[in-house]
Amino acid sequence: MAIPKGHQFPIDHSKAFPQRLMLMTAIVPAIKYNPDRNALQEQMFDFDPKTGEGSGLPLWKATVTDPHEASDGKGKRASFEITFVAPHQPIPAGEQVAPGTDLWWIELEGLTAEPKVMGQGEYKYLGYQYRATGIKGDNSGAKQPPADPGASRPASGKAAA
Repeated sequence: MAIPKGHQFPIDHSKAFPQRLMLMTAIVPAIKYNPDRNALQEQMFDFDPKTGEGSGLPLWKATVTDPHEASDGKGKRASFEITFVAPHQPIPAGEQVAPGTDLWWIELEGLTAEPKVMGQGEYKYLGYQYRATGIKGDNSGAKQPPADPGASRPASGKAAA
């Protein structure tokens, strides 16, 4: 049986990253490239109109580093990008590396890995493109929409006395 190109293998965070991950940048919307600098930026979605595959959810991106990859002496890259597929922007949750910084130790949920050829010229190697659905401990609503979106709105009419 052939494995189709672009197949994403589900993997547990602790298997892929034994020593956690360090979030190094803010999580921002993934923006489509447009050579027209005057055009409005447009957020990318996890949907391929050619094949009809995907969830249709917005994509978010952030740069992370894996301390385990650097410590084993075989690390090919110091940092890499993680893509989040979530209806809302994920918020870092967990342990902050140093107070007052934007560096966080994070654990990913819904992690998948897609094999990719990386590098340039004669220095190519097999790497992985990672996607996740959220961050463990994030209660911002990125993983699921609220059960009752109107619950935080004040009731219409007269206030109870």
